[in-house]
Amino acid sequence: MSTSNSVVKARKALEASIIYYRGRPVGTVAALDPEVESLNYDQCFVRDFVPSAIAFLMEGNAEIVRNFLVETLALQSRERQMNCFKPGQGLMPASFKVVLQNDQEHLIADFGEQAIGGVTPVDSCLWWLILLRAYVKATGDIELAHRDQFQRGICLILDLCLIARFDMYPTLLVPDGTFMIDRRMGVYGYPLEIQVLFYAALRAARQLLVPAETRDSYIQVVDNRLGHLLYHVRQYYWLNLKRLNEIYRYKGEEFGEGAMNKFNIYPDSIPDWLTEWLPETGGYLAGNLGPGRMDFRFFALGNMMAIISSLVSEQQSQAIMDLIEQRWHDLVGYTPMKICFPALEGRDWQAITGSDPKNIPWSYHNGGNWPVLVWMLVAAAVKTGRPELGHRILELVDICLYRDQWPEYYDGKHGRLIGKEARKYQTWTIAAFLVAKELIANPDHLALVSFTEDPAMIACTI
Repeated sequence: MSTSNSVVKARKALEASIIYYRGRPVGTVAALDPEVESLNYDQCFVRDFVPSAIAFLMEGNAEIVRNFLVETLALQSRERQMNCFKPGQGLMPASFKVVLQNDQEHLIADFGEQAIGGVTPVDSCLWWLILLRAYVKATGDIELAHRDQFQRGICLILDLCLIARFDMYPTLLVPDGTFMIDRRMGVYGYPLEIQVLFYAALRAARQLLVPAETRDSYIQVVDNRLGHLLYHVRQYYWLNLKRLNEIYRYKGEEFGEGAMNKFNIYPDSIPDWLTEWLPETGGYLAGNLGPGRMDFRFFALGNMMAIISSLVSEQQSQAIMDLIEQRWHDLVGYTPMKICFPALEGRDWQAITGSDPKNIPWSYHNGGNWPVLVWMLVAAAVKTGRPELGHRILELVDICLYRDQWPEYYDGKHGRLIGKEARKYQTWTIAAFLVAKELIANPDHLALVSFTEDPAMIACTI
């Protein structure tokens, strides 16, 4: 199958996934697999729509993205809730669908009530802010973001993330299963993916908020939080051989301002696999960090988006790409890219996942390969000046994704098996392929989703 043909087929498949509401395009379904029951894959998920939206913006089709932003904003939870079974004020839905009632179409939102485990999505509102910025950058339509209802929606999201909390870290405390990894995987606490999306969303909000008496306090809080979050993640989440040696020689039970081991990490918690796996010149951001705990697993989305958003420094960005290049077979394999590495196995799999049969080792969110991550991997390669890695990635997926009918994920240590329960014609797989192709062909499109390093922000952390 030639490259041009695969792109044509992908565009047709993306077009077929569009959801219409009262005659207007408002999103894309999660998957259109004709061989299995649709379940909730016939809905539009906020996080799933992001690569579709970027693909549409790159093609100059901004209408569907604008409609999506308007309609999801209208679905945002706006009322203060004392009822623990209702979504909190400011939350964006996990997904929505079009239903017909009394010959009228309506949008019905799901805030996680119908999800497996009933977990509320934390990442929806963060992705929404990132996407709103991308739309404005692609179209120049800043008037939409400056509308009163949009400004209020942004402030409600900031209220949700910044105001009342039982915490003293600049990171965002969240439970298991509240983002792309939507099942129990031991990512409760301060998972990297959320911290990176939080950072990108705050930077987007800072660019979109209009100074006003009612919003100046939000701008001040965002400015303050961004610098602290940047320092915290760069300093404490970073892992390379030098840092690993420091942790290996940590003394526990330190307290006070002079403590070197700020989080009371015990050296014995360093996993055996890491000391031989971590290359001399590579590095990455750990998967999680909290009191007495560091998750040493590599999580792809968090590390790729950290590069794209400039949450990591230029030197750290290059080290992450060095790691990927030197551990290509483990992290990329045959069908880019592993959602996390390594997989939980044995007693760890039983205890941490609750013996989840879908999350068996090297499957689904437990070390499965997810083609949707291709667009982020290519974006990171372009941003770090290493387009040859982007070309290498696309050579892997150009034929296989079309041949395998655009699957949701792949199984196996190196991603050679189509996921046992993977949907085919998964929309974000299709969209990610198109975005990756366009980024290689036109690197200027990277500006839709990337952020440059802000010297003022770095200076405030010194």
